[in-house]
Amino acid sequence: MQLAMASSSAASRPVVWVNGPIVVGAGPAGLSVAACLRARGVPSVVLDRADCVASLWQRRTYDRLRLHLPRHFCELPGMPFPDHYPEYPSKRQFVDYLEAYAAASGVEPRFNQAVTSARYDAAAGLWRVRADGAGDATEYIGRWLVVATGENAECVVPEFEGAKEFGGPVSHVQEYKSGEAYRGKRVLVVGCGNSGMEVCLDLCDHNALPAMVVRDSKVHVLPREMFGVATFSVAVFLLRFLPLWLVDKILVLLARLFLGNLEKLGIRRPSGGPLELKNSRGRTPVLDIGALARIRSGDIEVVPGIRRFFRGGAELTDGRRVAADAVILATGYHSNVPQWLKGSDFFTEDGYPRVPFPHGWKGESGLYSVGFTRRGLSGVSSDAVKVAHDIATAWEQQTSTL
Repeated sequence: MQLAMASSSAASRPVVWVNGPIVVGAGPAGLSVAACLRARGVPSVVLDRADCVASLWQRRTYDRLRLHLPRHFCELPGMPFPDHYPEYPSKRQFVDYLEAYAAASGVEPRFNQAVTSARYDAAAGLWRVRADGAGDATEYIGRWLVVATGENAECVVPEFEGAKEFGGPVSHVQEYKSGEAYRGKRVLVVGCGNSGMEVCLDLCDHNALPAMVVRDSKVHVLPREMFGVATFSVAVFLLRFLPLWLVDKILVLLARLFLGNLEKLGIRRPSGGPLELKNSRGRTPVLDIGALARIRSGDIEVVPGIRRFFRGGAELTDGRRVAADAVILATGYHSNVPQWLKGSDFFTEDGYPRVPFPHGWKGESGLYSVGFTRRGLSGVSSDAVKVAHDIATAWEQQTSTL
């Protein structure tokens, strides 16, 4: 239940009392925790700056995107994927699933509500959350705050010397939809993660001429499947019996067996293992779905980092010059929590909980986080269940005394 009240502030903005947690974010994380709360009889208000659920998936992803992991690792609490879905659901199928999940759970987010600040009022024992929408600001007040904006709220756009001189279009991968617009063009794709690899593959399919900029970073590339079994499933199975470091060694050995020596292609592996780096730094290994074959065939050129841009191309760190008609930055995303969460040291400057997994879901004074585990959708579900249980327990104790 929510109760609107008149505000006494100079801005005269409306104030809404939330009889339950305030959830910021209507992506998989926010929907999951709100659904779990509702299943326990706890009301909540879900706020999102966009006009739809999962705006990252709906507005800022390319058309050919599919879930990189088998669907059973990506289900949200309480609702499996439809039986007719493939092993790796498409972007459209996943969005349909999320919309159906919200409808079946009775979760109705408040859209176009961009949270600009959230602060704990120690005197009142309540959270005060300000959200701007359509030119108006609303203050939401409640006992609990759930941060569910995720690890990919804002895109990372690095600065390059001479970028203004380049002359051609420079865009982030969040704006990329299809290679059709680049047919016949020379495209520099900056970044060699899953997005960079897949965009290069898509550009090839549309007869563009991509060059993938590896920069100074090293990356683990694994086959998506081994012997017809998803690599992630193999890893999960092995972790039941073996320590993580040994599983990492096995995965690297199998990757070498299936994919060959990638250093010959200009791709170097980090010293840390793929699972170790995923857990400690959030560096997701690349799951190859065909890009390596196009690199070997020469359809995708692998080049080192960019030293500077000039009109119509770039100078690389090895001194070579390459021509380019367009640049696509597959340089990743980051959390935006530090921009709006005030007066709390629960999150680091990078926007992640200070306490590492599996204990980073609960802070002090009714503050919670969902979806910051660096473990994808399975981490989202795990967080959502724990957060909902904790809040529901406190909710039941509170309501039983009324």
